[in-house]
Amino acid sequence: MIKERIILGIDPGTTIMGFGLIKVVGKNMKFLQLNELDLKKYSDHYLKLKLIFERTIELIDTHNPDEIAIEAPFFGKNVQSMLKLGRAQGVAMAAGLSREIPITEYLPKKIKMAITGNGNASKEQVAKMLQSLLGLKTIPKNLDATDGLAAAVCHFYNSGRVEIGKSYSGWDAFVKQNPKKIG
Repeated sequence: MIKERIILGIDPGTTIMGFGLIKVVGKNMKFLQLNELDLKKYSDHYLKLKLIFERTIELIDTHNPDEIAIEAPFFGKNVQSMLKLGRAQGVAMAAGLSREIPITEYLPKKIKMAITGNGNASKEQVAKMLQSLLGLKTIPKNLDATDGLAAAVCHFYNSGRVEIGKSYSGWDAFVKQNPKKIG
């Protein structure tokens, strides 16, 4: 019997959250959707986090993904930006964990490497490769959506490998693997 699964990929952000969904049937992947949640018009950071949580729950309840792949924050020079990005990632993860969906984090370089073979590829190169791999007719203007889709495709390529990143199957697993993050 051929196993089917749906992977939700998320590129968290407090300005734009990108996401993409693929369906995996056996060893083949099929494009389902990509889009973004535009948060630019909101100035309240806490409202943005609430909207990220609600949109992620809505995606989960609509598409019933079996797994979530999320882009891990990269370490930048601006501490405030990192904090905001980490919070955005955290609420997206909390939404998945609240529905007991396994989550795997991938570093941006690992995602780019999985899609293009080059860990330093540009967003445009990643988008073009996804367009080719999945037969997308067009590429969105903002490439945050393709970054979310890239996380899902990266997870597909890394499935079945022993080390695929940090995975959490639920709150208990997260707490056990992150004792220092729990106060």
